[in-house]
Amino acid sequence: MNAMQEKLFQELRQTKTEIERSLKKKQTENWFTTILEEEMADIDLALKKIKEGNFGQCELSGELLPLDLLNLIPTIRTVNDPSLLGGFCKKPIFPTP
Repeated sequence: MNAMQEKLFQELRQTKTEIERSLKKKQTENWFTTILEEEMADIDLALKKIKEGNFGQCELSGELLPLDLLNLIPTIRTVNDPSLLGGFCKKPIFPTP
């Protein structure tokens, strides 16, 4: 495991622990619980990939994903995933002309 992967591994484990704590506090399931559970599954998969040595490879093409993108979104799975991010971003407060 290289230094970048080690750092991401630690961050992913910390995030997983925080999500697990949040899920334990939840009394009932709702839409947010579902999102947290999906994020946990993505984190588990990323951790597994790091351990197996294939972290950062596109699941469709096998090509390496850009390191900058992996640093931003370590759970990214394919080269097509960035195109889906627009649906999750907020609109800017001041629209550009």
